[in-house]
Amino acid sequence: VVRRHLLQRYEHQPFISCLAGFYSCRWKRYQRRRTEPGKCCCKMVNELKITFCFSLIFLYMWGEAKNDYNNFDWYNYGNLGFWFLWSLVLLIVAAIVFMYITLLLVLAMCLLAEGQQLYLHWSHKIGTFLVLGFSITALFILSVLWGDQWKTVRLSFQITAPYLHIGAIAIMVLLSWPVALHAIRADKKVVQVIIVGPYLAILLFLFLIPLGMYSPCIREMGTLGPKPALIGHRGAPMLAPENTEMSFQKTIEHGGDGLETDVTISYDGVPFLMHDSTLRRTTNIKEVYPNDTAQNAALFSWDTLKELNAGTWFLKDKPFSCMGSLSRADQNQAMNQSIYKLSNFLRLADSQNKLVIFDLYRPPEKHPYRNSWINRTLEVILNESGIRPHLVLWLENDMRSFVQSVAPGFQQTMGSKAPVEDLLMDNIVKLNLAYTEMSSEDIRKYAEANITTNLYVVNEPWLFSLAWCSGAHSVTTNAVQTLKNLSQPLFLMTPQQYNIMWILTDLTSVLLISLIFAL
Repeated sequence: VVRRHLLQRYEHQPFISCLAGFYSCRWKRYQRRRTEPGKCCCKMVNELKITFCFSLIFLYMWGEAKNDYNNFDWYNYGNLGFWFLWSLVLLIVAAIVFMYITLLLVLAMCLLAEGQQLYLHWSHKIGTFLVLGFSITALFILSVLWGDQWKTVRLSFQITAPYLHIGAIAIMVLLSWPVALHAIRADKKVVQVIIVGPYLAILLFLFLIPLGMYSPCIREMGTLGPKPALIGHRGAPMLAPENTEMSFQKTIEHGGDGLETDVTISYDGVPFLMHDSTLRRTTNIKEVYPNDTAQNAALFSWDTLKELNAGTWFLKDKPFSCMGSLSRADQNQAMNQSIYKLSNFLRLADSQNKLVIFDLYRPPEKHPYRNSWINRTLEVILNESGIRPHLVLWLENDMRSFVQSVAPGFQQTMGSKAPVEDLLMDNIVKLNLAYTEMSSEDIRKYAEANITTNLYVVNEPWLFSLAWCSGAHSVTTNAVQTLKNLSQPLFLMTPQQYNIMWILTDLTSVLLISLIFAL
């Protein structure tokens, strides 16, 4: 009897030894103890669950924010003074810490299923608290500085909810194994109810949650509207330096329907294309005029501006994480780009029959054209460029009545939502809205009054698919070359197809869970 007990004490259990070793660094059997089923034997389990939830929320939120990574990096550039893909680093860190916490939680569930007490190693305790602190801090900072990303998350649910539902059901099926083992080992019925009850309640909630689910991409056949037109945001900034002739040529080559840009007026009255208030990010101003890097771009003369290089930064900084490699010819062309004049931009658009829309920046104080910036811009559009008026989407709200009187052919465009009656009174024919304001109901309401909607900036295929399903007329994008290839929205399905997917998922999960509990 003694010999048998000794053999049981030191018998080889490689599976449990491996689990306990990774979780608590207790590799030998005599270092472990069994626990009573249903008893909470590790105060760190709840902390692991909480950390898992926060890390999952942050990973999902930051993953769906990919559409705006360039804006995030641009914001950091303005504060730090140098360009770096901080957005990609943050995504990698979020994925690593989530996988780490997930692994610890899986190990804990497996050990509980085997009836083992849990002793989380001190290094994992520190790691868990660091991950929790990182996730909460990151969520808080992003919520304060970049709160609109939560609107992106809410929009993403309209696309991903049906598939998140299937994923959640799959996780519940996997969890049924440790839950069943833990419940079977319990001697008392009350303990079994405590173990199984919450699990079944969550499962029932997941089974019924599709009843309240909405997605514009779940629709009847034949009700989908036409594909939104594509307007190149500063051209094609993933393929060429933004706001340069090469960038707009790339948009045209890839079938873009319109061109978007930003217009500033030089000190001597020449409108040119520049997004930033300074020349530091997109030109070689630091090399040519190192003492003027912080000076407003509008305070330079055109003779100075046209000599600057506006392309070498693109090859050096690589502003997008998803940029492909450029051919040798494209690299040489990019290196020789210069600042583009508004008049040349308009001539290019007119020759290719492309719509144009631009943000018009008012010059700073003491600028000669501070109070005549709109008049000077109109002179260039109407007298110097020769562009056909109907190709111009006029966005600037100042002096709109005057603009309509001298250029009645412009398509008047508003940058914010307003009552339909007010828009019609101002002869507005298009709305230019941030994609976070996307609403299929509003888009439909404006369309009934012959007011179309353009959404900016839409880069990700899932977001473009949502805009398509919502009825948007056009989108402004950095990724014309990608979105042009979509023949239909992603995740498009009929209500009947979704109901079949929903019912099959629920029935399959019930069958598998029943088999696991029966065994």
